[in-house]
Amino acid sequence: MRCGDFKESYLEDERIFQTWFVKFWLGLLLISLLTLPLIASSYVLYVANIIGFAIIAAVGLNLLTGFTGQISLGHAAFVGVGGYATAILITRWGVPFWVALPAAGLISAAVGMFIGVPSLRVKGLYLVIATLAAQFILEYIFVHWESMTRGIRGINVPPPHIGGFVFDTEKSFYYITLALVLLGLGFARNLVRTKWGRAFVAIRDRDLAAEIMGINLFRYKLTAFALSSFYAGIAGGLWVSFMKVVTPEHFPFSLSIQYLAMVIVGGLGSVLGSIFGAVFMTLVPELLNVLTGYAKAVSPSLGPLFIPMKDVIFGALIVSFLIFEPHGLAEIWHRIKNSFTLWPFSY
Repeated sequence: MRCGDFKESYLEDERIFQTWFVKFWLGLLLISLLTLPLIASSYVLYVANIIGFAIIAAVGLNLLTGFTGQISLGHAAFVGVGGYATAILITRWGVPFWVALPAAGLISAAVGMFIGVPSLRVKGLYLVIATLAAQFILEYIFVHWESMTRGIRGINVPPPHIGGFVFDTEKSFYYITLALVLLGLGFARNLVRTKWGRAFVAIRDRDLAAEIMGINLFRYKLTAFALSSFYAGIAGGLWVSFMKVVTPEHFPFSLSIQYLAMVIVGGLGSVLGSIFGAVFMTLVPELLNVLTGYAKAVSPSLGPLFIPMKDVIFGALIVSFLIFEPHGLAEIWHRIKNSFTLWPFSY
């Protein structure tokens, strides 16, 4: 009977896929994701695309907040920079989507590095206020720089295409989203295993001790901001290309709070937690909308009560996680996995 999982070398301990059991289930999951468009409805694929955008953005924020300890409340604004950069590059300069998307990520990364410059001088609540200011400044620019962003009217964005094939449906766009989600997750998972990832964690745990060990705080903190913003820019570019329009209403302050909630509910300092958090924060409101619709159909007179109740239930779920499971869904997953591995023993 298999019990426990023992490593005999550092190389075995550092492997991403450590057992054939894990490889088998991940392979099965990948096949399921690839075949999902064959059986799913347009609504399911729409939700799957939205989850994909959220995963990319949440992974970027987790690299900054979960691994490096730099709390940001301006992540939605960086997503907006990527969205507007993609839209402007495509519509004004005729840049193809496949070039505009990485360029938008780089532009967003440059903006993120500019905002991250004060991170060496300030931290904690002071850095939170600095990123909060960035959120409102960028929102102001989105609305009032009309010659470039067209203000509240927004910009219509054409869908991406390869030759004569246009990615203008939920089904076709799903494969672009899936490919970039896998690429982003793979890069982040490998990054946290390198000396850069370990330096991020050292800065998060104790920046003074990290500096004494020879870690250049300014370079690593700026890199964390750049990586986080690059992910946000990619997510924003994908989002506006999928929705075919970009307006300032897409990137409010409440969206920054949602991204922060994703990494907290999913698990700070965990790439897997970013996935769990993005799925949770996207699916739960959708499920509550469905339940609210059924409840209103059964009892129409109580309809006005169900809309605020949905927000109350959603908020209560998040608060419950913060109180009873502060390490997030990733910790629950690790406990389940360890219980399965060690069975029939408890430890």
